Amino acid sequence: MRPLLLLFAGISGLFLFNACVAEVVVEENYIEEPQPVFNLDEFLQSYEIWYVDIERTQGKGEVPFLQKAFTVSFKNGTFYANNNLVGIGDNGGGFGLDVGLYATYRTEVQIDHDLDGVYDLEVIQKSGNEIEIYDAVTNTSYFLEGYQRSTFDYEKVFYDNIHYFLHEYSTWEKVFTSQYGAINEFDEENYVQFLPFGLGDNFRSSKDAPGTPRSEIYYDYEGYYEVNDVVDDFYLKTLTLDYDYLGNEFFELTVINDNKIQLYHPASGTEYRFVGRGYVQFKNTEGKSKLQNNKKRMKKSEFLKKSSVL
Repeated sequence: MRPLLLLFAGISGLFLFNACVAEVVVEENYIEEPQPVFNLDEFLQSYEIWYVDIERTQGKGEVPFLQKAFTVSFKNGTFYANNNLVGIGDNGGGFGLDVGLYATYRTEVQIDHDLDGVYDLEVIQKSGNEIEIYDAVTNTSYFLEGYQRSTFDYEKVFYDNIHYFLHEYSTWEKVFTSQYGAINEFDEENYVQFLPFGLGDNFRSSKDAPGTPRSEIYYDYEGYYEVNDVVDDFYLKTLTLDYDYLGNEFFELTVINDNKIQLYHPASGTEYRFVGRGYVQFKNTEGKSKLQNNKKRMKKSEFLKKSSVL
């Protein structure tokens, strides 16, 4: 019996040895499937419009071209931005204006802006259509949401940022005063100019006659203004002008089109219409800036804090 047991043990051992060898061979021949490489440029271009949600910005620094933009786009190495509300949705087919070049490397994008220079920024994907753009130099993060032009709500952006729209003309000229309504002191004001913060008081007005050349308008009053939302009416805003000698003048503000606004004065029941004169394009097609050092977006809480003197 012993020889048979030894033979059986030998065969069993040989079988186990071959199984181990086979297992080792299988392990040695196993090739791990390569993981797909994340292509940042493809991802940035997968959304035609990136909305800059200025309310979520973190940090005390600034990336100038992101601070002033409502939307940006990355398209075949060209960097686009909508810096103006006038014409938003139409300018550049919705992309805005060509404001520079960009290149990507792994998780970084380098943007060579026509006015602001070169910035190396880290891109962090937060969700399927959301990114964080981080500037290590200023320790500042911007949060952008991706959309297609066909589904992006340009109108919502326009009305959410209406106080910037008022900056986009060098002055607003009164072209209509209703026959109804009580006579009041604002009847005499024919020009109102809204200025970005940083240029002194942020609105000026003039009694000069309609048709006066813009370069000859004399603004005899300076003060502060404030624009606020109206509950349950997305398209209606309120405008308050701080006149020391008149007190605060309160209006209901309605946008008629990209060049005309209507102001209703509840205290007198008078309706006024103003037309924008001297369109200010904050980055024009020749690459020149106008007021570009002063125009920038800020969080609504900061905007209201600055105008709290009202």
